[in-house]
Order: sequence, then structure tokens, then C-alpha cells
Amino acid sequence: MTKPRVLVTRRWPEAVEAKMAQAFDLHLNTSDQPLSQADLRDAMGQYDAVLPTVTDRLPAAVFDGSATRTRILANYGVGFAHIDTEAAKARGIAVTNTPDVLSECTADIAMTLLLMVARRAGEGERELREGRWTGWRPTHLIGTKVSGATLGIIGFGRIGQAMAQRAHFGFGMRILVQNRSPVPAEVLARYNATQVASVEALLPDCDFVSLHCPGGAANRHLINAARLDLMKPTAFLINTARGEVVDEHALAQSLWFNTIGGAGLDVFEREPAVPDALLNADNLVLLPHLGSATRETREAMGFRVLDNLTAFFDGRAPRDRVA
Repeated sequence: MTKPRVLVTRRWPEAVEAKMAQAFDLHLNTSDQPLSQADLRDAMGQYDAVLPTVTDRLPAAVFDGSATRTRILANYGVGFAHIDTEAAKARGIAVTNTPDVLSECTADIAMTLLLMVARRAGEGERELREGRWTGWRPTHLIGTKVSGATLGIIGFGRIGQAMAQRAHFGFGMRILVQNRSPVPAEVLARYNATQVASVEALLPDCDFVSLHCPGGAANRHLINAARLDLMKPTAFLINTARGEVVDEHALAQSLWFNTIGGAGLDVFEREPAVPDALLNADNLVLLPHLGSATRETREAMGFRVLDNLTAFFDGRAPRDRVA
């Protein structure tokens, strides 16, 4: 029996690629560079399954090819805003993602950013490496205490709850939550959290705000100039969700004019491009999209894709189907 022909659009952990190659007629993008929309359109006519990542943009135009062979897009990642799921559905193409397995490590990175920007760790490391440190002194790089502070979490799904776990139980933080739907009372009680009605209601009360909401058009520039102005001048913004959730120009203005205390970003609007106004802001910690970047998590993501593909081609419903 002929194995389904599968394209992996970026290099994955070796252990995952090896298992994929056993199960499918596997083709790898050995250059490990993002594919163009033209490349992706061509791939849809050549492969039974395409396995994209966040770096692969699949708008409606990608689905306009005359002959579409692809039956499933098995996304490597929990977010799928880079895929036009309605266009995929119209072509009869299933879409899956990889939830659950990256929640813990993404929350770890969010807490890393929060601690780094609060305690000015990025500034301190740059000073030390550049030979500018003159020794301990009582007024040197005074930061902000994290323990006992108020954390606002926007988006209270798996990753938002994992962040609350770390913040509440690890640092005794007070948790405020804004979510697009009501959070069950027992879930809020687990973290002694309070849900508020809107982003506007949450921002003024928080010492830290961490974003864990989906990306895509609905949440593009959710954090804009008007909402940044609602934050305390001493508050910090953390984004490990999607770059488009934050208006980077507005954020740069807030950082340069010190209308907020600082920010920590793991994601950007036009990755890998980062505006100079952000690169040169001392009160900003920047990481190159490391949220899920542990060996355990990246392998688990790949094996979750493998499970979804196996189920699909066996005629069963993939457990992570989103379209």
C-alpha cells in the first residue's frame, strides 16, 4: 500500500523526523528556510499532507491552485492564525494543531521574561559583558519586586493557567483574568483568581500584564496606544502569545517615554524583523521566539502531529482537529 506523501516545511527534531519517515513518504525542506506562498501553493498540488509551522503563511490565495492534492494541514504549534481555515475548509482540507504539550514551557518563558524585565536582568548582563560594571552599590539597577504583585492574564486557556500556577504558587501574586468567555469558578478558585469583564477593566490594576490569547485578525493590536495608556507607569507587559497582538509602534512609544515600566517580548509582528525602536529600548527584554524551545516540548509537538496524521490517514478523527 502506498504511503501518504508528506511535506515537512521546516526541520524538526531528529527523533520526530525518523518516526515520520517510517510511517510516511516523508519529504523535508532541507534548507530550513520559510517557504514562499508560491512554494506552498505548489506543495498543495504535490503532497497528501503539508505540515506547516508559524513561519508558513497560508492565506486564501494559497488554496487557489487548480489541482489540490493535500487533504490535511497538520500544524506544528498550537496557534493556527497563519492558516486561513475557512479557505482550507472550502477545499475539504482538514487542519490540526498541537495543544497541551507546549503550555508548561511557554509559561516558563513568560515567567522568565517577567522576572528579567522586573529585575533589569537584561540591562545588568549587557553592562557586565561590556565591562561597564564598577561594583556593587546601593542604588545600582534598582528593579521591581515580583512577589506579592498583581498579575493580569489576558487569555486564560492552558498556557494562561500554567502562568497563573507559577505566579500564584511560586510568587504569591494576585491574579486577575480577562478571557473571551466565562472561566469556570473552580478554575478561578484553583489560583485564587478574579475574572474581570474587559481588558480596560484589567489593565489599570496590574503591576504585570501577560498575554496568552490567540493571534489572528480578531486580536490584532489588542494592546494598542489607548490600552497602553491605561497601564500603570510602573507596570510591565509580557507577550509570549503572537506578535500581532501588540502594536509595536505604540509599545515603542510607551517604552521610550516611560509611560509603562517596561516589557518582555518573545514574539514579534514581522518575525524575524524587529524594529530598531524596540531593539534600542533598555527597558525591554527580547527573546527570539523561544516559548516552546525545549527538546522535550519540540519532540512532543512533533509526535502530536504524527498522532494526528496517523489517525487521519487511518480514517479516524484526529483529536486536535480545528477545521
